[in-house]
Amino acid sequence: MFSSIAPLARLNPFYAPHFQLVQDGVRKRAEPAEAPTARRGLAAASAAEEYSCAYGSGRFFMLCGLGGIISCGTTHTALVPLDLVKCRMQVDPQKYKSIFNGFSVTVKEDGVRGLAKGWAPTFIGYSMQGLCKFGFYEVFKILYGNMLGEENAYLWRTSLYLAASASAEFFADIALAPMEAAKVRIQTQPGYANTLRQAVPKMFGEEGIWAFYKGVAPLWMRQIPYTMMKFACFERTVEALYKYVVPKPRSECTKAEQLVVTFIAGYIAGVFCAIVSHPADSVVSVLNKEKGSSASQVLKRLGFKGVWKGLFARIIMIGTLTALQWFIYDSVKVYFRLPRPPPPEMPESLKKKLGLTE
Repeated sequence: MFSSIAPLARLNPFYAPHFQLVQDGVRKRAEPAEAPTARRGLAAASAAEEYSCAYGSGRFFMLCGLGGIISCGTTHTALVPLDLVKCRMQVDPQKYKSIFNGFSVTVKEDGVRGLAKGWAPTFIGYSMQGLCKFGFYEVFKILYGNMLGEENAYLWRTSLYLAASASAEFFADIALAPMEAAKVRIQTQPGYANTLRQAVPKMFGEEGIWAFYKGVAPLWMRQIPYTMMKFACFERTVEALYKYVVPKPRSECTKAEQLVVTFIAGYIAGVFCAIVSHPADSVVSVLNKEKGSSASQVLKRLGFKGVWKGLFARIIMIGTLTALQWFIYDSVKVYFRLPRPPPPEMPESLKKKLGLTE
């Protein structure tokens, strides 16, 4: 009856079950029959560790959102100097020829304090983005997983991560757009405004509310692929690290060891994120600097080579940023004793259908 399911599962590009077959009557690796899903796995683990709230509860989502605020707001603000130089390289490559040249020119013209330009809109904007990004990701991951059912949610888990992260980022960018527009004006237009309080009324007076949201479509172009890569690559890298690199199961790792795995997986994901999202990031930087331009006009003017300006700086920034964000976010979960599901395992019901049980 289920003969057609096995080939389908094995052809699935996201197929990577965490089990080994029984060969010659010897089990290679024991599988806990009582923990086929995240919820059941957490229930089984609760005997050893008491959580502060239930997985998928309102408190769980609220604290995940808080973790997003802390992780995104602090990390983006800490990297403002590098972000400032990166933006200036994108909008004026003739003047800011490289990372080191960009820092040198900025310090000569504005002093060391000039490297902190745009810190306020960065902190506010990315705190709001982090709230929506991480909070809604957890919401959509559970929602879509329940819609698929546990078997399909396992087989197509990478698609699940991609869909959940894209949905979360859609709303996160709406929250980010106004502050991102103000940040780029402050950082890339000398003399326009030095603080957020100066920039906001000036922008509103010139272009109205459109000044704050004209960059939302390019933001979606940049951030949605970035976030899809950030979450899906992270989730699958964590799986791979525990399966192939870490010498013991996750349940036997200390919290500190688990956080090291989180940091490494986050950095790997961050490198891919930077490459995927960089062309759109270049368009956003130029678009927010110029009045009356559209995304298509900016893209045509920059050309293929132009949209990749500043990629090396962005790889350094985003790799470090993503690793720190995941580390801080996971640390917040540990601090508040939130449920942290282990890497997914194939449900027992699916194993029976595929004839993979004894």
